[in-house]
Amino acid sequence: MKQPAILGIISYPVFPAHMGGQKCVEGFYKQLSTQTSVTLAVSKKNKTDLIPGVEILNFLFDHWKGPLNIIYLLKLILLIRKRKIDIIIIEHSYFGWLGLMLRFFTRRKLVIRSHNIEAYRFRDLQRPFWKLYYRYERFVHHCADFNFFITQEDLSYAINSWKLDPDKSSVVTYGVSLDSAVIDLKPLLRKRLTEYFKIPDTCILFLFNGTLNYGPNIDALHVIVYELLPRLRNHHLAFRIFICGKNLSAQWEKVLKEQPELIVTGFVDDISIFMSGTDCSINPITLGGGIKTKLVEALAYHQTIITSQTGSKGILPELAGQKMKIITDYDWELFANAMNAFNPSQQPNTPDSFFEHYYWPAIVQKALVSLNRL
Repeated sequence: MKQPAILGIISYPVFPAHMGGQKCVEGFYKQLSTQTSVTLAVSKKNKTDLIPGVEILNFLFDHWKGPLNIIYLLKLILLIRKRKIDIIIIEHSYFGWLGLMLRFFTRRKLVIRSHNIEAYRFRDLQRPFWKLYYRYERFVHHCADFNFFITQEDLSYAINSWKLDPDKSSVVTYGVSLDSAVIDLKPLLRKRLTEYFKIPDTCILFLFNGTLNYGPNIDALHVIVYELLPRLRNHHLAFRIFICGKNLSAQWEKVLKEQPELIVTGFVDDISIFMSGTDCSINPITLGGGIKTKLVEALAYHQTIITSQTGSKGILPELAGQKMKIITDYDWELFANAMNAFNPSQQPNTPDSFFEHYYWPAIVQKALVSLNRL
């Protein structure tokens, strides 16, 4: 069967991909390009040579200046005709309006790939326009020919609250590559971390990572410093918590560096060193939606996770097995107890069923089934 030619439209910096959301876009199109023709029209701050075989054209304004892309409407129409595009995929709902215009003028099918319920993310960030965006987001998803959602929770919400047609919506989640699951290197990388940061071998190494100017992650830093650290100190636990991520404010950097058990690394080029070299990831998140991509990555490195209920959204517990310990939101006493009880030497590997579900080839094959029906 001939696969449909795809034009992906991306309204924000993705290439090179460092953070989870960026990797979600890159991984999807990289795998999709092995099955069909893929062209990407992206915002200007993207590099263009990072996916072999995919033409990446970086001429669009980003989503904050989105309406200005009306001047590129004809250019996009001509691109669709020249590349014989069959389906337009919009990443996030930001440029949904642009996708609707392109569909009107080209009669191609339109798919919106949601990464979370964006209006609720804006609400959590206390953006005053979130209610207006909610109505827009619901509208463009209703108008699309098909919708991909990142989690079953988001899909269920869209069907129940937005009344989307279940036959025109499905889950296309975040994926991993099997070659990222390297077990043999874990002892070596752990030793490298303990030696470099001068940590006693007996310390348990925890990891918290993410974009550190993002509201839910800032809230998690507050939890770590003012809820978890005092309780862990009362347990007399020998531990360190690595805090990895970019955009940490000077105020928070000062607070974190005053805590002797915390190691603030800033942004790291290769987070896999810390995911493999530490013993356990913690995720005391109580805000935000979508899938926590850092948890998928941690599980791919066979790392055990201690997470809040909200932080576990998007990860199927039955696939994670004993590798994910879920704690009720705001029960920081129980969360700290779980950290205190953690034994690095008694942790199983991540189940094979997890990799079967969160494996890019399987995810994209499922997406293609839906795309071929349009």
